[in-house]
Amino acid sequence: MIWNLITIGGGAAGFFGAITHAEMGGGSTLILERTSQVLGKVKISGGGRCNVTHDCQEPKAFSAHYPRGEKALIGPLHRWGATETIAWFEAHGVALKTEADGRMFPVTNDSQTIMDCLQDAADDAQVEVRRRCEVTAIRLDSGVFTFVLSDGEVLRARNVLLATGGTRAVSGAKLAESLGHALVPPVPSLFTFKVPDPRLKDLAGVSVDRVDCAIEGTRLKASGPLLVTHWGMSGPGILRLSAWGARELAEKDYQFTMQVDWLPEKGAEAVLRRCRETWGKRQLPVRTPFTEVPIRLWVRLLERDGVSEGQLWSQLTRDQLKALVEQLHQATFEVRGKSMNKDEFVTCGGVDVREIDLKTMESRRCPGLFFAGEIMNVDGITGGFNFQNAWTSGYHAGMTMAHRKTQF
Repeated sequence: MIWNLITIGGGAAGFFGAITHAEMGGGSTLILERTSQVLGKVKISGGGRCNVTHDCQEPKAFSAHYPRGEKALIGPLHRWGATETIAWFEAHGVALKTEADGRMFPVTNDSQTIMDCLQDAADDAQVEVRRRCEVTAIRLDSGVFTFVLSDGEVLRARNVLLATGGTRAVSGAKLAESLGHALVPPVPSLFTFKVPDPRLKDLAGVSVDRVDCAIEGTRLKASGPLLVTHWGMSGPGILRLSAWGARELAEKDYQFTMQVDWLPEKGAEAVLRRCRETWGKRQLPVRTPFTEVPIRLWVRLLERDGVSEGQLWSQLTRDQLKALVEQLHQATFEVRGKSMNKDEFVTCGGVDVREIDLKTMESRRCPGLFFAGEIMNVDGITGGFNFQNAWTSGYHAGMTMAHRKTQF
């Protein structure tokens, strides 16, 4: 048997490409997943809720959230973006909701809803799925691809969709290279920072809704919520900084100085002076004058600047006030390593988009070979953008292959 399409990789991009191909009349479709579980990242993403996409309807604005692939995705998003994705899931029985920050989840708040939807759509379209099937080699002979599996089985197909995820997965990278593609070396993206600083000790779980953070000696900066963890700092603001700085921070071996403005929209000095005048008989550590700064963090900043436990506002010296203003607006932290965010494991790197026809997602080097998802050198910040890349690229690849088949 010669399959019309064999998809390598049973993740979001692989499933969506295969489903699109089959639903559009592309014919026999097979998904090969090397592990025992398909849609693994879908299951754990968004804290088990699956951040399907982001509520941003304008393609150029949407593509601005991709540190790698921003310009490349504008065209594909025009043809299949968040609007089309939302409509597709609704047509397949899944309603989505939008949260205040623009992230979109199934109304069930359960990633299993998305997994069931994709697996049901694959079943309905007669897409065959095989687990524990690792492809060890591919070759192209006379317009037909031959696949060698780890158990020695040989399969054949007219088209192949490579959707193996980030090229940290060595097997997918090797297959792309064997078919003529040079890879942009992979480094992690979307990671948290290890910060061994006494100001953060025992503050795990404390969060600030909006901070500005920047890496000293670079042009890297980002804004957003910050979460203190057991090992340092996380949260959307930190993850954005790590995404935009993925390569630069890797070159620094994740050893750098970060500056944090805890109050980017408020002048701390005027507030502190006013408190010294009006709260003179109150103790500084009892109450924070800034609703944005949690009391536990406020106390740590006071300790850092030599404010004693029972010190009154009237006793705040000029030097202490100056130091406290600096702590609130220009606090520096030494970052000493990284740690993967609990459910975000994204890779910067992969197949160079210049080697891909982005209208079709077909290789410019190997006709009949298509790419979808993170195997390409495209990655987004947290917020549903990486899944949208999977839906967009998977759709275009599947649609193109199906259209070609129906022409014969």
